[in-house]
Amino acid sequence: MHHDVSLITTIAAALGCGLILGFIANRLKLPALVGYLAAGILLGPTTPGFIADAHLAGQLAEIGVMLMMFGVGLHFSLDDLWEVRKVALPGAILQIGAATAMGMGLAHWWGWSLGGGLVFGLALSVASTVVLLRALEERGVLESFNGRIAVGWLVVEDLVTVLVLVLLPALAPSLGGDATGADPEASLLKTLAVTLGQVALFVGFMLVVGRKLFPWILWQVARTGSRELFTLCVIAAAVGIAYASTALFGISFALGAFFAGMVLRESALAHRAAQESLPLRDAFAVLFFVSVGMLFEPAILVEQPLRVLAVLAIIVLGKSLAAFLLVVLLRYPARSALLVSASLAQIGEFSFILAALGISLKLMPQEGQSLILAGAILSITLNPLIFAATGPLERWLGKNRMLAAKFDRPADPLAELPMTTAATKLAGQVVLVGYGRVGRRIAETLNKHGIHYVVAEQNREKVDQLRHAGVAAVAGNAGEPAVLIQAHIAKARMLVIATPDTFHVRSMVEVARTLNPDIRIVVRTHNDEEAELLRQDRIGKVYVGEEELANGMTAHVLETFKEPHSSGH
Repeated sequence: MHHDVSLITTIAAALGCGLILGFIANRLKLPALVGYLAAGILLGPTTPGFIADAHLAGQLAEIGVMLMMFGVGLHFSLDDLWEVRKVALPGAILQIGAATAMGMGLAHWWGWSLGGGLVFGLALSVASTVVLLRALEERGVLESFNGRIAVGWLVVEDLVTVLVLVLLPALAPSLGGDATGADPEASLLKTLAVTLGQVALFVGFMLVVGRKLFPWILWQVARTGSRELFTLCVIAAAVGIAYASTALFGISFALGAFFAGMVLRESALAHRAAQESLPLRDAFAVLFFVSVGMLFEPAILVEQPLRVLAVLAIIVLGKSLAAFLLVVLLRYPARSALLVSASLAQIGEFSFILAALGISLKLMPQEGQSLILAGAILSITLNPLIFAATGPLERWLGKNRMLAAKFDRPADPLAELPMTTAATKLAGQVVLVGYGRVGRRIAETLNKHGIHYVVAEQNREKVDQLRHAGVAAVAGNAGEPAVLIQAHIAKARMLVIATPDTFHVRSMVEVARTLNPDIRIVVRTHNDEEAELLRQDRIGKVYVGEEELANGMTAHVLETFKEPHSSGH
């Protein structure tokens, strides 16, 4: 063959090995991504045999990051981001500070310079968005309130990392590094002002122009009736906007793609766009994990095992514990804290970029990059197990009343109904769990018919807003007895579970029936399998979104055919 086929070879080898080793991992009851990482190690330069092009694999992985973030944006509105700002913004910044301090302390103990410790700590503080999204999607909690907290937290981390990547070259000389590539005339304040200005311009452009322009373009393409043109438009928007955000505004590919998805979400075709881009997102996500594996040097596990374990301890234990305490201190439930902690117990793409920049600026020794890569591989591999451990931890915390009281409800004024709540609203009322899109519509209907209700919602900001509007509401996870007790479930006529997160449905029903055996229960669920399980357990009346939509449309069709047929139509 006379022409270069390195791109084709790299894609074929990565997907082929990823398929084989992912299948083997799955049969061994391990997450498939463990197989993808192993495929990368097998194809990397540190193992014998065929060596794939790591540079090309890295670029393909960047496309995977773009498409994954674009997909998140399609399901994550600006309202969702704004809802979690009070926990995601301070939590992410403080957690980055805590993890960076831990990394710097470890580096100082090893005798590294201040600059090396700073880069090392920052690299350990930022989690992988791709790993987080895969974990949330696999568990069906991406669109839950806790899922939105985790995604919002990662968005803040990404923004902070963008600032660090721009500011680090300017700070390098004062940290003992190399100033090559930095503008000698640019002061730190000027660099910071320019960076923040670019971010503001990009966000402003996407909010003012993008929210109207891109959905309009998508609609025009959809009107052609061509499926391939529609798919091409979606992928072009994801990759094109991501690239333009970097080239014109200095924003990362990941954040650019995320905002692209958020503005396209304004279109009525957002669900179709998500469906059309899903196969490509999955394929390129595999390439991301394979490319991570290709960078790994297994020799570090033998040469520096104690240092690798110390790095892993900071990522999995130190960073997660800091995040857990911060979420609890911000008066959110333990379940939210556990999910965020598990989400952050790994590092990924931004950590590699920070490590590479630290070495190029001669701030961090080469050993630092190897340790960061080892920590990434091991933490990504362990992350599914950490997520699996959140369930038992939550149950244990719930059984330990002292810990539950200490961690889960720290003197939260929103955890109890105000004393001024009228007694007439707390007898024969509806207890409405969840005040999202479905819950809000149910509440509007109850208001129209003069039916009293109490809302139980995890989002403290929503509870605060409801109380200001005169609605009886309590903050907390309704899976805990204390929350339903505060909603006066013992005197309620009906329990309506409208939250998309049905993990705690059985515990809610158990508490409700224990305190009120005659209560009627209505549950919302997402799929037929889950609905069948709930019906078998005699949970109550179960509604499946797609089923009810089909029933409503079918009823309309049948009603139309019952009407007298007019020959004029």
